[in-house]
Amino acid sequence: MDTAPALLLLLALGFCCPGIYGQSIHIKAKSPRDTTQLQVGQRLELECQTDKNSGAFWFHKDKKETLHFIVFISSTSRTTFWNYRTSTRFEASKHDKTYSLVVKSFTPQDEGNYFCVMNFNQMLFFSPGQPAFLPATTVAPTTCVPTTKGGTTEDPNLKTPDPGRTVLEDLNSFCHIFIWVPLAGACVLLLIALVITLVLCRQTRRRRCRCKR
Repeated sequence: MDTAPALLLLLALGFCCPGIYGQSIHIKAKSPRDTTQLQVGQRLELECQTDKNSGAFWFHKDKKETLHFIVFISSTSRTTFWNYRTSTRFEASKHDKTYSLVVKSFTPQDEGNYFCVMNFNQMLFFSPGQPAFLPATTVAPTTCVPTTKGGTTEDPNLKTPDPGRTVLEDLNSFCHIFIWVPLAGACVLLLIALVITLVLCRQTRRRRCRCKR
């Protein structure tokens, strides 16, 4: 499949193959089974039914909204893949007015929407998109079961000590010691100084009182 040539092809189709005005094409898209829960390697079959025998183009729009051209099926049942007569990944065929596309082995890169396009009366007619996706994968939540050792049950919610946390607690205690020990020493020194001052004041008062007598 290719991307840029697909867009150029759609533009070219709008300006070629003149037809009869006043007519239109009715396209009905269907698939034999559910295409929203595919499995890897599964065979995917898609169909487009129309009321005109004018050939059909199959396109794939991937999950990134990028358009890819797959194959053109002519009104004479001739299939033309992009630059190839055949394809190792796809099969295409025509039965009466039904144009079929088969993905031989579905892969994640094949996910997206598939639709056929028909050019009639200088107009492009698009079929409804047919989604093709793998089932969404969900991860089941895991539950912890308590384990027993020697008759004792270990609670899985108990956490092991964090070494970083213990180091932080040690640093905090060291900081407390570093702050409070000098502060306590300063308070003791101030108290001693206050006692000495009081003693000296009493002695000077006694001397003054003796001198006056």
